[in-house]
Amino acid sequence: MFSSLKSKIGQVLLPGDEFSFQTDETISLTGPTKQEKVVCGPGLRRSGDRLLVCKSGVLRHKAPNMFWMDSQQRRYVAVKGEAVIGIITVKSGDVFKVDFGGSEQASLSYLAFEGATKRNRPNVQVGDLVFAQFVVANKDMEPELVCVDSSGRANGMGVFGGGGLLFNVSLGLVRRLLAPHSDVLKDLQQLFPCELVVGMNGRLWVKSSSLQRTLIIANLLQSCDTMTAPQRQQLFKRVAQGAL
Repeated sequence: MFSSLKSKIGQVLLPGDEFSFQTDETISLTGPTKQEKVVCGPGLRRSGDRLLVCKSGVLRHKAPNMFWMDSQQRRYVAVKGEAVIGIITVKSGDVFKVDFGGSEQASLSYLAFEGATKRNRPNVQVGDLVFAQFVVANKDMEPELVCVDSSGRANGMGVFGGGGLLFNVSLGLVRRLLAPHSDVLKDLQQLFPCELVVGMNGRLWVKSSSLQRTLIIANLLQSCDTMTAPQRQQLFKRVAQGAL
């Protein structure tokens, strides 16, 4: 399976494609055994001795043996531990309802903020933006968000959004922005300094020194969805020449 997967890196795969263990990849009973485990990322699913493709896109690989499908999907499915940008829609008693772009809204307790107690409640209003992570993400249960990490610290999470602009991009672009040493972020920071919050649910919040620059950055990021690296560099170069 490992060798057949590596031969397909960078190629377009469709739902229904599958990989199975080959005879030359069986474990030897006489020689030294070195079992290679394949880590399945988004778009891949393990079923017995088969690996199934359940999302169309380009097969990507990360050393040593992690594989996933890189696609332009926009529908987000909640995953435990992922950080998202949500909008407070309902304030009901001790629980807030948060729209994160999924099939249903998530719940957020007023105690799930740093320093929050029964007497010291956070100042959260309907319409506020929150940066939070999932602690419950199960198809059989209501999603639940918190704005603290495992040690009880905010660590950048909580209510934000004084000014700025919120917009949507594909989940593929989000992964490119959050990748270590992201080329898109590097080119953007050289063009305009800005504040940028990236949610795994495909929502971005950006704020720059002026409204005009904020709109330019938002348009540039949305354009990166369908551009190759050379096309993106040419676009950023033209914007820099026109802005300076």
